[in-house]
Amino acid sequence: MHSEHRISSSTLAGQVVTPRSVSGVTTWPASVFLLILCSLCMIVATTSYLRVVHRWDPLSALMGASPGSMAQVIALSTELGADLRAIAIVQTVRVLLLVIGLPNGLALFGLTVPAVPMARGPSGAAVLGEMILLTAVAVAFAVTFLRLRFPGGLMFGAMTGSALLHGTGTIHAVLPWWIGSAAVITLGAVVGSRFANTTLRMLVGYTGAAFGSFAVSMAIATAFIVLVTALFPFQIPNVVIAFSPGAQDTMMVLALALHLDPVYVGAHHLARFLVVTFSVAVGARWLAPRKAKARERRRPEA
Repeated sequence: MHSEHRISSSTLAGQVVTPRSVSGVTTWPASVFLLILCSLCMIVATTSYLRVVHRWDPLSALMGASPGSMAQVIALSTELGADLRAIAIVQTVRVLLLVIGLPNGLALFGLTVPAVPMARGPSGAAVLGEMILLTAVAVAFAVTFLRLRFPGGLMFGAMTGSALLHGTGTIHAVLPWWIGSAAVITLGAVVGSRFANTTLRMLVGYTGAAFGSFAVSMAIATAFIVLVTALFPFQIPNVVIAFSPGAQDTMMVLALALHLDPVYVGAHHLARFLVVTFSVAVGARWLAPRKAKARERRRPEA
């Protein structure tokens, strides 16, 4: 069951990649480069904050610091044994603050317009062939990544296969809503089960880490937003949404709802998605064995 929901949720993540967002990455190279630099700075600074201020272990701090890719981070944390309760609270609070704060902040400066609906790819019997191809490629990549011992191989393999098919325009179909919903519900149930025996004091402590890490990441994002708007003639709302540390699908919804440029925002969050996904995976691969060795060293003392 865990393998199935990881493959399904990661296939959904790959569906947000489109040919327009891929081509957009090459349209604004300087801005995308600064976005990549911003994302790496967020990871380093927020990880350091969680390690130094809240005494998190290195692996959990890295997962909690990831700017976006929440579903992938949760699935990878489940596999590698990071502190899911802490990571889930920090990541969820950050998403809530972004979704609530960004539209209201932009509205405060009169930069919003009426919302528009978000387009979605086709699903159903009409594109059954594409969905079969999507499933086959996602499973094949997932198994390959797993055999290569890539951290979170099932998840990242399925995501890569889906992203390649959608990013090259080979297919446009998406998985039916009930498959995606089932995968998300299962993933949520797994994460929720880790909250057993969580005390109020512990929850408050995690909330402090959530607000603190959000402040650190947004401070870095703000610095880069100021830099980009000073160097390039981009509209401020587009840059704000593009450089905010949220998930790609969430930021695309905000961009469309605010009548912003979906190609600019999508291209930048695609670049963040790729950089964050693979840098966090590589970092986790380096940190996970050390976490296991530290746990083994403490076991005889206990």
